Amino acid sequence: MLRLGVLASTKATDMQAIIDAIISKKLNAVISVVISNKADAYALERAEKHNIKAVFIDPKGREREQYDREIAKILDESKVDLILLIGYMRFLSPWFVNKYKNRIMNIHPSLLPKYAGGMDKDVHAEVLKNREKVTGATLHFVDEGADTGPIIMQKEVKIENDETIGSLKEKVQKAEQEIIVKAIDLFDKGKIKVEDKKVRIID
Repeated sequence: MLRLGVLASTKATDMQAIIDAIISKKLNAVISVVISNKADAYALERAEKHNIKAVFIDPKGREREQYDREIAKILDESKVDLILLIGYMRFLSPWFVNKYKNRIMNIHPSLLPKYAGGMDKDVHAEVLKNREKVTGATLHFVDEGADTGPIIMQKEVKIENDETIGSLKEKVQKAEQEIIVKAIDLFDKGKIKVEDKKVRIID
């Protein structure tokens, strides 16, 4: 059974889709631990509601790598196979990225490389400001850059004329949830390979 670790700073809405997929046996996985850098992140409450270990680690007064080493300690104690960043508002240290190479997935609310480095509603606001016709969600492995790692999966979302930031966020989150559940299943089955910084999905 695949053991997942989630790093989250906000509500971790996408995590609910993973929890639901585990409950309905669509995924042969378990969320071993949820870690947040924000004490009041709803992600921690969401985890506790489902009897998932929830841990807050205060980043104050800690260097980035020092902080990441504390996270790694908990992930390793929880025997995590795959790390998911769901609305995690921190950049990871090179040490952490290399330790878990091709085992950290990040979900991003745009069709990368467009709008890389942006966060949540800011991305949707930019997309609407630029009068884009299409946006979407991207799941990628994390490397040392900001949203620059190998792309695992993308899903497009059509933008309507009367779209708002809120309505667009909702549609993009649906797309995020779809690809994240799909990719966890593929990872579990050993069907995701990274070759020359590109992802190959084995049929």
